[in-house]
Amino acid sequence: MITDWGFPDFDAHEGVHLFTDRESGLSAVVAVHSTALGPAAGGVRFWHYADSRGAFTDALRLSRGMSYKNAMAGLALGGGKGVILADAARTKTPEMLRAFARAINTLGGRYVTAQDVGMSAADIAAIASDTRYVSGLPAEAGKPGGDPGPTTATGVYLGIKAAAKRGLGADTMAGVRVAIQGVGSVGGGVARKLAADGARLMLADVDTARAAALAAELGADTADTAEILSLETDIVSPNALGAILTESAIAGLRCQVVAGGANNQLATAQDGRRLHERGILYAPDYVINAGGIINVGLEYLGVEDRAEVDRKVEAIPARLNQVWDESEASGDPASLVADRIAQRLIGRG
Repeated sequence: MITDWGFPDFDAHEGVHLFTDRESGLSAVVAVHSTALGPAAGGVRFWHYADSRGAFTDALRLSRGMSYKNAMAGLALGGGKGVILADAARTKTPEMLRAFARAINTLGGRYVTAQDVGMSAADIAAIASDTRYVSGLPAEAGKPGGDPGPTTATGVYLGIKAAAKRGLGADTMAGVRVAIQGVGSVGGGVARKLAADGARLMLADVDTARAAALAAELGADTADTAEILSLETDIVSPNALGAILTESAIAGLRCQVVAGGANNQLATAQDGRRLHERGILYAPDYVINAGGIINVGLEYLGVEDRAEVDRKVEAIPARLNQVWDESEASGDPASLVADRIAQRLIGRG
């Protein structure tokens, strides 16, 4: 019996769907990991991959992460992810987005899409013109919805403060050294909040001009993206793409805490144990970065009160402490403990 189809990240996914549309040029993958708690919710990523296998693997990993993230956030949603394969020129057309919307419709509501890397709020609005299985649309005042980035940043910021308390014994962020990799919507929002608290920041981004501008605004320093992980600092906060915590990267860390908003930060499951064995406190990414999906997920589920979003985001530190408490009691890495809790919640534990 085939159990993984040659893909190590295949984890009893309920369905993996491949879509092509010759007329628009669409090539896309939608992975549905679990619908045990509700429709499989997760954004669609628009990215150029070296080969289709990379896109397939990304969809598998990200959809599983969404199952765990939604479960840990207490949402009545399962986990899924969409990936649109971009060409080298990142060509994106209205026709391509409409074709993706039609593809979503064929799944009959089992997958609900939203904004992710490479997709704008305008792109999501365009998709919504052809499917109702979408969230993250412009929000009315006082209600959930809209750009998930700011809410994600708030949750990551609260998680970093909890990690600083747990890993450094710091009651405030004043003077705490934080190296932030990626200063887009999430990383930039985190940086602004930490700067307001008096943290000492080092910023890195593939867009060096963006990093330099934010550093000038906040009185921070900048570093090369290849060096930011190995700086001597208190906290490393990855807020760009995933799989950056490799065996060699972990060996080069000179920090006490890793806490950031990037998805799938660990290159392999073994890397969570490597962090643990080095005594580095790790905030599992899908726990700390759940703010965005809380915002758009509650919108899709019909919650009318923005206060419910705030309540669930403010619970992120408590969930992290639950993970760290169990990790300390069991001796297992925080990454493994978080997976174990999430698996129980979706009925796979």
